[in-house]
Amino acid sequence: MSIRGTILMLVVCGLWAAGAAAQELSPRAYWPAPKGTRVAVFGYMYSTGDVVMDPSIPITDGDSRMNTAFAAYLQTFSLWGRTANFLIEQPYSWGTTEGLVFGEPAKRDSSGFNDLAFTLGINLLGAPSMTLEEFQELRENPHPILGATLKVVAPTGQYYDDRLVNVGANRWAFKPELGYMIPLEPSLILEFEAGAWFFDDDDDFLPGQREQDPIYAGEVHLIKRLKPGFWASLEYNFWEGGRQTIGGNKLDDVQRNSRLGGTLVVPIQPRQAIKFGYSTSVRHEFGGDYDQYLVTYTMVF
Repeated sequence: MSIRGTILMLVVCGLWAAGAAAQELSPRAYWPAPKGTRVAVFGYMYSTGDVVMDPSIPITDGDSRMNTAFAAYLQTFSLWGRTANFLIEQPYSWGTTEGLVFGEPAKRDSSGFNDLAFTLGINLLGAPSMTLEEFQELRENPHPILGATLKVVAPTGQYYDDRLVNVGANRWAFKPELGYMIPLEPSLILEFEAGAWFFDDDDDFLPGQREQDPIYAGEVHLIKRLKPGFWASLEYNFWEGGRQTIGGNKLDDVQRNSRLGGTLVVPIQPRQAIKFGYSTSVRHEFGGDYDQYLVTYTMVF
């Protein structure tokens, strides 16, 4: 395969991952917890499917299989008398992307630590800082809740400026978001989330400086509580934007995509639960057209 073909395969197959953050499906992200709650999460996600490229690039039959293991820690606290929380997440990914470049097969293997993410959240309406007893009362008689978060992804992941393939993005990313929860009945809640990703530039990208327009994203969740700690949800998300400029050349890769999924959380012990999740693409123009499988173990202490 030509050097040009190798470069195209390695660079472009990595570009669709830039929109992966917009694909998050996070039910109950704005449901509060009592002050002082601490949560540890350990999880695994598997993604498999096609990669849809800029049509001007001679890459076809793109296919990707990615694994991600992650650990996260959440701490709730009182901020100006409101329920607030701080979340830190560290993923590690490994996998393979394959395809045809100028009709010839090419393959990309990658592994390493992803960028570290931090999220600060606060409930603006409907959830003042609560004791355990006050939280139990809210759970039995829920009312509308409005919250806001700011997620920051730091450029801490594995990155080598003399290589085309990297797990880390080598740039900062920020996502402000609002979330609103509406009780339809005591055990049924409708949740809306709307936000936008903003990206710093990657000045060290080997083919040339990498820039990306914002990605605007939204989610809708219908959540059913079966009993304390045992719940299920159906969810839909959509995102648009993210056109990239590489070395001064604009790509025709504006994303207008959406996903449909479901989540089931099953308690296994007091303060412990297993979460199962699945989602699939229902609309895609550029990026990953694939299925995602998720399992996590959560411990509250």
